[in-house]
Amino acid sequence: MNKNIEFLDYIYQNAEMGVNGINQIVDRVDNASLANLMEEQKEEYDTILNEAKEIYKKYGKEEKELGKITKITSYMMTEMMMMSKKGENNAIAKMMIEGSNKGIIEITEKINHYDDADEEIVSLAKKLLATEQHNLDELKKYL
Repeated sequence: MNKNIEFLDYIYQNAEMGVNGINQIVDRVDNASLANLMEEQKEEYDTILNEAKEIYKKYGKEEKELGKITKITSYMMTEMMMMSKKGENNAIAKMMIEGSNKGIIEITEKINHYDDADEEIVSLAKKLLATEQHNLDELKKYL
């Protein structure tokens, strides 16, 4: 597989995971400012998804979405963690921080691994990294 597409797939799937996770829990947040922050984060991920789609087009490829098993597993894990956390903004923020922190580590590894990738894809990866870092910083206010 083309390394550029492989890297782009990772970026796309990471942003997709962010959108899916936020969609799954945002309605359970009872703090309006935290819910607004989550919606803003989702918009950032959507922007990355759209930019990735444009890059896919340049390569004549289609985006590779998350697999069904990954989606189901992620959904179930989130549901288990959320069972007792309805309205616990602190716990929701902590869970999201953990997700962003994992995202920061993984995208940093990918940027280092794919250092010879198409500059447009590396730039998008750096945008995702900045988004994850921003999300983490903003979520700390709710701990």
